[in-house]
Amino acid sequence: MSEPKSPTPTPAGDTYKGWLFKWTNYIKGYQRRWFVLSNGLLSYYRTQAEMGHTCRGTINLATANIAVEDSCNFVISNGGAQTYHLKASSEVERQRWITALELAKAKAVHNQAESDDSGDECPTSPPTSGQGGGARNSNSEVQSTLRTLGSKVEDLSTCNDLIAKHGSALQRSLSELEGVRLGGDTEGKIRQVTERATLFRITSNAMINACRDFLALAQAHSKRWQKALYSERDQRIRLEETLEQLAKQHNHLERAFRGATVLPASQSNPALDSKSSGSAKGDASDEDDENEFFDAMEDPAEFITVPADPKYHRSGSNASGFSTETGMDDQSLCDEQSLGSNPESPQSLEVEPVRKRRTKIPDKPNYSLNLWSIMKNCIGKELSKIPMPVNFNEPISMLQRLSEDLEYYELLDKASKCQSSTEQLCYVAAFTVSSYSTTVHRTGKPFNPLLGETYELDRLRESGYRSLCEQVSHHPPAAAHHAISERGWTLRQEISLASKFRGKYLSIMPLGTIHCIFEKSNNHYSWKKVTTTVHNIIVGKLWIDQSGEIDVVNHRTGDRCHLKFAPYSYFSRDVARKVTGVVTDKDGKAHYVLSGTWDEKMEFSRVMQSNRGENGTEGRQKTVYQTLKAKELWRKNPLPEGAETMYYFSSLALTLNEPEEGVAPTDSRRRPDQQLMEAGRWDEANAEKQRLEEKQRSVRREREREAQRAATPPEEVAEGAEEAEEDVCLSVSLPQAVIEDSSITDSPLKTDAVEMCTEASQASDETDPDDSPPHTPTGSHQDNYQALWFKRVVDQVTGESVHVYKGGYWEAKDHGNWDMCPDIY
Repeated sequence: MSEPKSPTPTPAGDTYKGWLFKWTNYIKGYQRRWFVLSNGLLSYYRTQAEMGHTCRGTINLATANIAVEDSCNFVISNGGAQTYHLKASSEVERQRWITALELAKAKAVHNQAESDDSGDECPTSPPTSGQGGGARNSNSEVQSTLRTLGSKVEDLSTCNDLIAKHGSALQRSLSELEGVRLGGDTEGKIRQVTERATLFRITSNAMINACRDFLALAQAHSKRWQKALYSERDQRIRLEETLEQLAKQHNHLERAFRGATVLPASQSNPALDSKSSGSAKGDASDEDDENEFFDAMEDPAEFITVPADPKYHRSGSNASGFSTETGMDDQSLCDEQSLGSNPESPQSLEVEPVRKRRTKIPDKPNYSLNLWSIMKNCIGKELSKIPMPVNFNEPISMLQRLSEDLEYYELLDKASKCQSSTEQLCYVAAFTVSSYSTTVHRTGKPFNPLLGETYELDRLRESGYRSLCEQVSHHPPAAAHHAISERGWTLRQEISLASKFRGKYLSIMPLGTIHCIFEKSNNHYSWKKVTTTVHNIIVGKLWIDQSGEIDVVNHRTGDRCHLKFAPYSYFSRDVARKVTGVVTDKDGKAHYVLSGTWDEKMEFSRVMQSNRGENGTEGRQKTVYQTLKAKELWRKNPLPEGAETMYYFSSLALTLNEPEEGVAPTDSRRRPDQQLMEAGRWDEANAEKQRLEEKQRSVRREREREAQRAATPPEEVAEGAEEAEEDVCLSVSLPQAVIEDSSITDSPLKTDAVEMCTEASQASDETDPDDSPPHTPTGSHQDNYQALWFKRVVDQVTGESVHVYKGGYWEAKDHGNWDMCPDIY
């Protein structure tokens, strides 16, 4: 080639310019082009004169790859879309270009990373005194972008002027060409029009390229600015929320130190017995009534928790120096490390299940409940003989619902491994709350157990525990429950129910005490259940709420956990179904704070320091606890798939009615009406339910007659028989006399009258059937029924008369001998 020697490229600030040879095609080969490197972009033109209007191509070095082929050749590619094969006039010139390109590429990558960071992170945090350099860089970058956009706008304006100029000239030439006659000057005019059309085309191409560059640049920066705008808006919203939260905390702290409310007596003096704590709760409730003038929509919190000082987050050895001041002891400090991370915890022992349990039951039929059909069948019947249909039920019994309390047995397994009694109390308290998690959607009523009905839940080989329930009394209905685990804990309870209908809702008050004993530490805990409320009994969708207070007491150490189940309030700012609690020792010193909801999870926080606010105008106080970060104690297991069509049963509840071999003939799994309902045959279940109730009534009448005969001396039995015979004669003679006076001598009428008297006398001896309203007989009936697997004793801790497991059931199951079981089905 006879091209002159290419001049050395000259840098001009951040711009690098010079001649390079670019490969075009196999026909033309390498062609000399003018290359300009600026702002991380490598552009080329045919000549230097085209720089103002026509760019032949541009490649972004931020995403490009630079490769050297030989002494003078190198290649620039951005992944296949654009590839430039370039050649320099000498090896020195090639090296200068390679150096300039690598520096430009590094700077382009750095600028791109900074732009991404500034769009994602910088706007999210307000600038501080140490961020002045970043703010100046951002400002200079914006100014540079504005200058670039301004230059692009100037290029567009220049192109617009050139297009207008060459377009006018082209238009004039076309007009002149139309008036020219065919002759010698025709060829010259055509050549002139062609040249002007070419200039117009070049100018138009330059305008198009300039518009494309401006649009790409504007779009790129528009995305960044839009991202920055969104980040600024999110930052403003977060700042507003933070300010609102700080204002609320400030208000709460002011109220705390002015003394808003008084602590419950169970926290101020946990050594009080259950009676005194009950009266103290009454006083606290009276004070709550007075507070309703200020905040009638929700109960005020009994305490406030704030994050502890950072010094309390040091290790246990360093913290032991101030344990006396903060109310901690060395034992509890050691327990902080073992909380939730015990290597011997049963959760770490994966036990392979012995059998695969079922995960589905037949879907609940979509039967519409016709109240008129129920009332129509009740016309002319005695109130005590009206059966309630299974439409209101779910296909498990109350004994099985009691067994569901063991769904989160792992909490008791963890508690049995705890070294500290206060830590153990946290897990026991979480276990008490977990028993309500299955009730949030369960609006169906379980079957009332028949007298003598039992239910076993044998999970010894799978989960290390076995459980037994028995219906020990029918009037009042009461069920006894006993569970024992290989991991060193025993759970027992006897529960009866009392209910009050309030018109719009039904309150169910469980009566009885639950006991949990740990063998290793000999800790004995007891607590009672809270009130369950079923809303919208008459109109609307049924929904369930739990409300009340629970005191979980360790009778060996005097530790106490006071739990409060907040009732639902439409106007409350707190989360729904909230549960809070404080764990204190026998001296009233707080060790843990519990919080959560009874349908989702429970968390606990270690109390590092506590102080009370100053006495206010009414002498009420609120305790402020400084606590460490909360840790999760318990979380509800998700419901199985399709639970809404399976009575919202949990995974455990789905297996409770699963048939098993070797169970007692009185087991709830063998109850026919319950099995028919689960299978969706509700009409047959209603008929079977009525048969079982009638059978139970007849068995009870026979048992009462036997008890009365056994308690009456022989001579009184003979006199009673004579008096009964006279009473029968009198009862028959009266209708007979009336009939004779009325001249009615038809013998069937006489027989009917006698039968009516006999039926009335028999009906007076009958007792309440299952699922019937309470019926108080005129006389007291004697019943000599004794439970088969439980015996009545006086509890040494509470002084209550309760049924406790006397043994023999599991031995009878091992031998397969159920001869002692009654025929109740």
